[in-house]
Amino acid sequence: MKNKPELQLSVCSLNILEDNGDEKVFDIIRKQYVSLTPEEWVRQHFVHMLVNHYNYPKTALAVEARITVNRQYKRFDILAYDTDNKPWLVVECKRTDEQLTYRTLEQALAYNHALNAPFMAITNGMETICMKKGISEYEFTDRIPAYPA
Repeated sequence: MKNKPELQLSVCSLNILEDNGDEKVFDIIRKQYVSLTPEEWVRQHFVHMLVNHYNYPKTALAVEARITVNRQYKRFDILAYDTDNKPWLVVECKRTDEQLTYRTLEQALAYNHALNAPFMAITNGMETICMKKGISEYEFTDRIPAYPA
């Protein structure tokens, strides 16, 4: 990934290496190097922010895991589990040059319909929108939820 834009997320230090002309980044959750795509750039920064600035335990996070949505297999970007191992926060990441649109929100909502987390976020690294699940609808919130104690 040639262009590594500065994001509007907490600053972090990523472990990046080159492998036969392909840049790879070490994913601290999956514990392996993965291709450094523009979306992965955002995803890794968000993961580091959750761990380093919001004190989410690494063991409470899942990245790029498969779920079933409307009888189709999909992969969520980031899922944080609470202390009871129930979904807490689902995060949909997009590359920096992709606008956060209603379609992005619909994608996150579909994932959360299957996961049933009380919090949801969508981000492109430049803008982050957070939502809290209410009784009958979602409410926008101005911050990422603290990890439950």
